[in-house]
Amino acid sequence: MLWQKFCRNRQALAGLIFIALLSLCAILGYVITPDGTPFSNSQQLSIAARPPMFSVQMLRVKKENEAAQKNIFTKMLYGQEANYTEIPTSKIRYEGEKVYVVEYCEPCTNVESERIFDKRETLGAGQKTFLLGTDRFGRDLLSRLIIGARVSLAVGLIAVLISLLVGVSLGALAGYFGGKIDAVVSWFTNVTWSIPTLLMVIAITMALGKGFWQVFVAVGLTMWVDVARMVRGQVLSVKQKEFVEAAKALGYSHARIIFRHILPNIISPIIVITASNFASAILVEAGLNFLGIGAQPPMPSWGSMIKDHYAYIMLSAAHLAIAPGVLIVLTVLAFTFVGNGLRGAADSRE
Repeated sequence: MLWQKFCRNRQALAGLIFIALLSLCAILGYVITPDGTPFSNSQQLSIAARPPMFSVQMLRVKKENEAAQKNIFTKMLYGQEANYTEIPTSKIRYEGEKVYVVEYCEPCTNVESERIFDKRETLGAGQKTFLLGTDRFGRDLLSRLIIGARVSLAVGLIAVLISLLVGVSLGALAGYFGGKIDAVVSWFTNVTWSIPTLLMVIAITMALGKGFWQVFVAVGLTMWVDVARMVRGQVLSVKQKEFVEAAKALGYSHARIIFRHILPNIISPIIVITASNFASAILVEAGLNFLGIGAQPPMPSWGSMIKDHYAYIMLSAAHLAIAPGVLIVLTVLAFTFVGNGLRGAADSRE
């Protein structure tokens, strides 16, 4: 019944489909990215900040040491070092066992100079197209966006789980037992509530250090307040019901009453606030990365990509900052639509 009501909301259904597709891309990761190297960090400064659908001929030159081959699952998670180096070229000609190459340079005022390679050192040449262009370091923008989705969704997921663990536990204890426990939890919640979220996240991040995993903890420890306040209110209401009184009369333990009888009856509002917190976590994570205290280079993230390229908005390569910004907007909007859809489906008055 809940699913049928949810599906009637077209916005919520569209948001769920978008989240599912984005999650699938993030899970597959390096298997579907054009640049499958770790962090999609293959840099070619000669083709930096190129527009979408930019195409150039690449010569592949063998590396001295071959990288160890990984299985499909390890490659999907961490990427695979390439066994060759790609060189953007303008002209290639073969003479016997020699390969004469003019490296790509546009615009370029220097006199063309050829580099000479032994044919046995190369793996051939081919045309390479960058569907969304390249960033300021010549890296494939589409690959960076896909791997960046992994960072945003991972931070959102772990942060929400941490906030649920802390918020549901404290809210349930405060609402069920009341008295001094409720007073202490409420005081702690109000104190935390009074501190601006972004300032608290920055303080926690500075204390734990900059990095990918620190963002999980920092964002999660600042989002539990909404969950705790909501759970406390719901538990205060539900614990007055007859089935809770009957469970107490039967001698059930407090833990069993809370986890087996009360929490299952307030799962709908918990799911709704989870979707809302997921959107908030993605926004906070993007803000932290924009400030440079989140995931550190070369790990791609949408916030850091905006930071690196916001100056290009006034130039001919505005898409470098607009693309990750649009993805942040669409992802937050999708989770908002899903949260609204769940709220409407769970509300008996709808």
